[in-house]
Amino acid sequence: MEEKYAFHRRDISWLSFNRRVLMEAGNEEIPLFERIKFMAIYSSNLEEFYQVRVAMHKAVARGGKSEDYTPAESIEILKRLHILIAQQIKEQLHIYNTQLIPALLAHGIKLYHGTEPLATEHTEEISTYFQEEILPTLQPVKIEAQEIAYFLKNKQVYLAIQARRKADGERHFFMLQVPHAELPRFVHLQKKDRFHCFAYIEDVIKANIQILLPGYNVEACHCCRISRDADIFVDDLPTEKMIKELPRKVKKRKIGAVSRFEYEQGMPTSLLHTLMAFFQLKPEEVIASETYLCLEDLAKLPNPTEHSLSDTPMDAIRLRGLDERRRFMFARIAQRDLLMHYPYHSFEHFLRFLHEAVNDPYTDEILITQYRVAAHSEVIESLISAARNGKKVTVFVELKARFDERNNWETAEMMRKAGVNILFSIPGLKVHAKVALVVRRNKADRMLRSYACISTGNFNETTAGIYADTALFTCRQAIVNDLYRLFLHLKGEMESPKFRHLLITRFNLLEQLRTLLLREIAHAKAGKAAHIILKMNALHDKEMISLLYQASQAGVKVDLIVRGICCLVTEQPYSKNIRVVRIVDRFLEHARIWYFSNAGKPEVYLGSPDWMRRNLYKRIEAVTPVLDEVARKELIELLHLQIAERSKTVWVDQSLENHYFSTPTTQIPAQKAWYEYLKHRKIQTPVSIRHK
Repeated sequence: MEEKYAFHRRDISWLSFNRRVLMEAGNEEIPLFERIKFMAIYSSNLEEFYQVRVAMHKAVARGGKSEDYTPAESIEILKRLHILIAQQIKEQLHIYNTQLIPALLAHGIKLYHGTEPLATEHTEEISTYFQEEILPTLQPVKIEAQEIAYFLKNKQVYLAIQARRKADGERHFFMLQVPHAELPRFVHLQKKDRFHCFAYIEDVIKANIQILLPGYNVEACHCCRISRDADIFVDDLPTEKMIKELPRKVKKRKIGAVSRFEYEQGMPTSLLHTLMAFFQLKPEEVIASETYLCLEDLAKLPNPTEHSLSDTPMDAIRLRGLDERRRFMFARIAQRDLLMHYPYHSFEHFLRFLHEAVNDPYTDEILITQYRVAAHSEVIESLISAARNGKKVTVFVELKARFDERNNWETAEMMRKAGVNILFSIPGLKVHAKVALVVRRNKADRMLRSYACISTGNFNETTAGIYADTALFTCRQAIVNDLYRLFLHLKGEMESPKFRHLLITRFNLLEQLRTLLLREIAHAKAGKAAHIILKMNALHDKEMISLLYQASQAGVKVDLIVRGICCLVTEQPYSKNIRVVRIVDRFLEHARIWYFSNAGKPEVYLGSPDWMRRNLYKRIEAVTPVLDEVARKELIELLHLQIAERSKTVWVDQSLENHYFSTPTTQIPAQKAWYEYLKHRKIQTPVSIRHK
């Protein structure tokens, strides 16, 4: 089936998404510091891409094992990635040099840049700052072929120095770590005229480099940095061994294989070749950049002006009555299913949900999954309080959440010591479901009305403020029972659970997805109106894409809202009825919501999985049907709003290019429109409801 269809490479598609982020950095219609933020996000995204995806392809190209790629395929992909990334970096630097730097200046912020001479008063100030603040942190290290190799840390800016010894004229080479982890990357200088002035810390060091090497004449001093393979593999280890191995594996991330070495353009060939030989770098790993590396640090650039130069804050919406009623959330959910849309709604509602469970005398057990745990989390504090109050608390903590392994482990240990029952990762699987369940029983051990939450995002108060997610709260017995069975399975107490309503990967999700897609195809073939709207972060699985191609050929209208990877190729004979749109705005679109028109009897689902192979086959994911009519209509409204032609929405063509719609960009963006919709609709205060 698949041979007759075309599919984009996932990594090429991801670069298309990251370029969409870069487009916001060049968008003069948004506030300046929002543009700077998108520039930083673009750089941070690309760094992680090198640490994970490029590093993986390099490993496969060297003969490493992969279920998805041959060495020849990885070599071909790496060549293509190199070309595309080089084009994007050129665009990024053009935006930075010709748009952002002048725009800062126009708003009274002078960021010294490149070879621009310092003002006289700043020269003296920089010298003083260097002597008092920076110099004590510096330790240049001579690199010699016969010495033990000097180790370059991941994502850290260094200065590579070439100098001649005054005594005999002999040339030597040094490495110097820039201390911007201890000191600000941007040094705030005294105001000159009407300008607030800043300098990069590496420029301050360069201006005073001769002080560090008094017995040498410095010939060259240039920035460089290294990106390393950050993926760690613990998937197939038994739980006890995984826990034991985790600290060593996380530590190994810091010394992973090189995926790229960036250096500042203008570096003398003699210095570059010395570095390549000393650090055993291959030519394909070495990339010339401009003066400033680690542009993700632009997110830390202060705004000292009286102007905000940022988006106007959106005050999170709180449901009326939240502060007045002791059991507000329970009462509201008992009235009817409740949808929360973060960050438009306050995450306080979920925290209140947990607080009510902690203090409810009938709460017998709280069960919850944690994929990425927030630092100093009030969610975790509530779970610990519940355990100390005598409730049974079970938390499934995923130790394989990339870059959060150590934090998840440390938080799990804290909860375990407080009496929380901790379940850890399943070998070969990630538990990515975002679900919580409050089980309530009376003294006779009879289950009372219990409450469930199925979310598209983590129960994390930090990400809830920046990720656009949706959560469904319900006390429907069928959903509660299904969720309880899922937790029994995670506990190892039920091997083959049957689910009536919830769709769970590795049990019934794939089968139901096929059924839903084929049903829509059958409706179209029968001459009925057929429409599918799918909102997700990534679309990669070839079987699902092939079914979407078949739906298009049958006449089904297919609208895809895919933020990131999308391997489906538009504008083909078999995809003529498919449109792909992408939204990049102030919040990260993260919700997964699926709509099937079903010949006038629409069905809507929400949950945790994207349509990636890893989500559909190698994880435990949870999806719920939205059974409440009001909630279902609300989500359909959201989906139609997001597929409309708006200023922050682009459509993606067959070449993965992002195109703004031709309609005027004065249209209100989808995120702001949804916030206004939620803010101004009437919310009914819940009536008094007995919880037994």
